[in-house]
Amino acid sequence: MLIDLAQLRTFVAVAEEQHLTRAAERLHISQSAASAHVRAVEEALDNQLFVRTNRNLELTPAGELLLRKARLLLNEAVLFSAFARELRGKTQGQLAVGSSSDLSANRLGEVISELRILHPLVNVDLRVRPSSGTRQGLKSGELDVGVLLDRPTDSALIYHELTTVQFRVVGPAAWKDRIDGASWDTLASLPWVTPSDSGMAYSAILQELFGARGLVVNSVISFDNATFARAMVQGGAGLTLVRREHAVEGERAGLMAVSPLVQAEYPLCIAYLASRRADPLVKAFVEAAAQVWPAMRVVSSASSLRAG
Repeated sequence: MLIDLAQLRTFVAVAEEQHLTRAAERLHISQSAASAHVRAVEEALDNQLFVRTNRNLELTPAGELLLRKARLLLNEAVLFSAFARELRGKTQGQLAVGSSSDLSANRLGEVISELRILHPLVNVDLRVRPSSGTRQGLKSGELDVGVLLDRPTDSALIYHELTTVQFRVVGPAAWKDRIDGASWDTLASLPWVTPSDSGMAYSAILQELFGARGLVVNSVISFDNATFARAMVQGGAGLTLVRREHAVEGERAGLMAVSPLVQAEYPLCIAYLASRRADPLVKAFVEAAAQVWPAMRVVSSASSLRAG
């Protein structure tokens, strides 16, 4: 039995998520289909690739070795398709774009609208992913382009910085007196609403802010959507990190108190595999983004690491 690319992609997703349901959701397929794909790969290779531990699926030693090869094969398949598009010289096809859930801030709707005007034969498949999930999707071929909050530290990717996003720490309006004069230690000790996924940019920002000072925030509630976090703050549950515009709006409405101590900036970027820079679909998206973000600039992972 031959293994097709869809089955191989499911194997990689299950290995990365360590969970069948999460992998199925990520790939937009049913759980039964994901299970069938994994079973087909195991049967074709006559090898057990996963063992169940508690609620997770972990790779066997054979699975670990095959995962590396599977990633290479998927990457080569992506490059093969991109090369074929270059030969045709046509900008058409399906473009998979990964993005965070805050689409208003990255103006993705405007970018895709511009893309459709410039290249009406390109259809877009939009998928919500945290930053780490977007990077994984770019490398596995699930995604063609990502729009994400991320410091450009991955040498396999090309980053175009669109802008920098400012963040503030906010808490319930009733906590204003406690927050106004609070030190870093005091802020960290208060109840927090934090990301459930360490791959979210919000987690990286909190680590840079508090972890660098040897502090761990007192997380009492976790979230996988920033809208939920803001609702928890407004309900009096704890502190969280929000974009500056949400902090200003919440303070003006009397729903939030903003810490005067903590401020952070993080780059908002477009990213794609460096090996796909000549792919007509990728070039079309970058062209459209440049119309919406005229100050967009290429930033390298090397320069980012030196700056950090």
